[in-house]
Amino acid sequence: MSSRSALRIPPAAHILPSNVFYGWYIALACGLLMFVGVGVGYYGLAVFLKPLKDEHGWSTTVVSGATGLYFTVSGLTSGFVGPRIDRSGPMKYMIAGAILNGVSASAIGFVEEAWQLYAVYVVLAVAFGMSSAVAVNAIMTRWFVRRRARAMSISSTGVSLGGVILSPLISKMIDIGGIELAAPVMGALVASVSLPVILLVVAWDPADMGLKPDGNPPPAPESAASLHAESIQMRRWTNAEARRSVAYWSILVAFLLVFTSQTGYVFHQISFLEDRLGSRSTAALALSATAGGSIIARLIVGMFADAVDKRLLTFVLFVVQATAILAIIHTGNIAATWAITLVFGFTIGNVYMMQSLLVGEIFGLVSFGAIFGMVNLVGQVGAGAGPFGVGFLHDQTGGYSVPFTVTALLTYLAAGVILFARPVRVR
Repeated sequence: MSSRSALRIPPAAHILPSNVFYGWYIALACGLLMFVGVGVGYYGLAVFLKPLKDEHGWSTTVVSGATGLYFTVSGLTSGFVGPRIDRSGPMKYMIAGAILNGVSASAIGFVEEAWQLYAVYVVLAVAFGMSSAVAVNAIMTRWFVRRRARAMSISSTGVSLGGVILSPLISKMIDIGGIELAAPVMGALVASVSLPVILLVVAWDPADMGLKPDGNPPPAPESAASLHAESIQMRRWTNAEARRSVAYWSILVAFLLVFTSQTGYVFHQISFLEDRLGSRSTAALALSATAGGSIIARLIVGMFADAVDKRLLTFVLFVVQATAILAIIHTGNIAATWAITLVFGFTIGNVYMMQSLLVGEIFGLVSFGAIFGMVNLVGQVGAGAGPFGVGFLHDQTGGYSVPFTVTALLTYLAAGVILFARPVRVR
């Protein structure tokens, strides 16, 4: 092992039991980063939506517009840092992002004008784009190949735990002391958890520690299939080469559509359910149920996803999600509402995981940051348009039936598009 590699060994590697492949510690660390980062930068913003409207007298369109800008800027940032992560690793971006994340999340509690909210959301979006989706998924793609789905089911669980734990916690703090209390506490939580994990536990590449992906499993006999799989993982892609493939456009368009609809629904879920369930706290608990369902389903899917056609699995998830949205707007029954919320939750976390798995499987690990950065950019633009579009249609129609029906139809369309995401042939 070179001295340069030795300098990159994180302090935790000298303390944690060495009989466990360090990649599993990486998976847990990434899960913790996603817990605070996405818990505040995704579920937290959904909880803040209605209190910001009520406290400042802003319309749904105004607050949803800030959320839309947030996702768009986050996507642009991920597109910018993705290729740079491939070249030099994600550490400096993650550290800067964690600091900015904590500061900007805290600042939400002190905004007085709409332009201030938009400015804070822009900074928060830059922080999220630098430190979360692209960086974390690039790390996980480097550390795992054959066990990638199982490992990502662990790291992605942090996303859902953010919804399960932080959504009701934020809502409770808003009830006690308003956004002025909730936002600074969440900002402090992000910085105080993220920075130690990044500095003490995270390592960019297993090669820096003298390791190989998946933990040096027993050697398998070389076959045409295994050599083909390795050639895919180690192939270096340019964005121009990727854009000439049908699979690239299929993934890009499908996740643009599904993130537009999924995020549009999730960010308005609390406002939609508050009247039906009786209070914001109960509606926030429903959002927690959504996230809780995603944890259960993701861990189950992670156990078998490495061995199945990820394209067809993604198709099924999209269809179930669209059907759940249609079902929830056409029932007023409370028990059915909770059941459908749980079913929707079964899909939401796996949808994000499948985006990473499809990019990694088709385009490999060497150029993952560049390809995923662009796919995530477009997906985040969709995620930004979703809350704004749902909010606009809500204001125009006086309810959520029309906008949620539109989101369901977009998701059905995405299911058809993803069927074209077939692996690219490698000579």
